[in-house]
Amino acid sequence: MGILTWILVGLVAGFVAELILGGGSIGLRGILVATVLGVVGAILGGFVSVALGFGDVTGFNIRSLVIAICGSLVVIIVFRAVTSGRGNRGLI
Repeated sequence: MGILTWILVGLVAGFVAELILGGGSIGLRGILVATVLGVVGAILGGFVSVALGFGDVTGFNIRSLVIAICGSLVVIIVFRAVTSGRGNRGLI
């Protein structure tokens, strides 16, 4: 699968995952973060899917989008858990 297809699948997967989870930021930064996390999620979903015998992310189709969205959900949840406490630490 070409890099543009990965970016497109990642953009769609990241956007849908943000909609499912809610609380995504609007704007250029939000779109970029959703795209990057979506591409990472698509790759992760592809690896896990192949390991479990369900198939791979092969292009822009429904099966690949579902795999990519599932991977994106996991990546976004982990990303939010890691970055949730930043900037909220006071001087005690």
